[in-house]
Amino acid sequence: MQVEQLQSPQGSTVDGPLLITPQAFGDDRGWFFESWNQRKFDEAVGAPVLFSQDNHSRSVRGVLRGLHYQLAPEPQAKLVRASLGAIFDVAIDLRQSSSTFGQWVGAELTADNKAQLWIPEGFAHGFLTLSDVAEVQYKARGFWNKGCERAIVWNDPDLAIAWPLQRLEGVEVSLSGKDAEAAGFHGAIKAGDIF
Repeated sequence: MQVEQLQSPQGSTVDGPLLITPQAFGDDRGWFFESWNQRKFDEAVGAPVLFSQDNHSRSVRGVLRGLHYQLAPEPQAKLVRASLGAIFDVAIDLRQSSSTFGQWVGAELTADNKAQLWIPEGFAHGFLTLSDVAEVQYKARGFWNKGCERAIVWNDPDLAIAWPLQRLEGVEVSLSGKDAEAAGFHGAIKAGDIF
């Protein structure tokens, strides 16, 4: 298993999110890889993690889900992977005390590269579907709680996320109504909806 910290476009290493790539073993019959190992994962993140639920979504090209997060008393952390297709996955640091507050990191997660993104509490999360279809599976620490759920609009100019829109091959970004009406980053700060 390979584990790496990610850098924001500003060149800062963002403490928390990790790109985890398991080792795959393959031959002409196919492949095998360990998608989850409690001991190895806890060692990689430096603390024991107990997940509460597993989630699975299916999206078509251009669907953008996010930027979602949950506040106390039910914040969520996520371990995200694409089991079919490809996504561009993003985490935004919403921790006021962090030196990288308001910065983002992103990685392409695909069924082929088998990479996973660990997004701890204190981060907003979203992804853009790059393939015709993608299935995304993620483990969550903390249960979904509608009262704690918040969102930041995907194209906030203050965050300046470099979504790879050219990879959509002319397809428009597709959002849920809730995501289309989400607050901006500074609106979330003003409302106190940060960590």
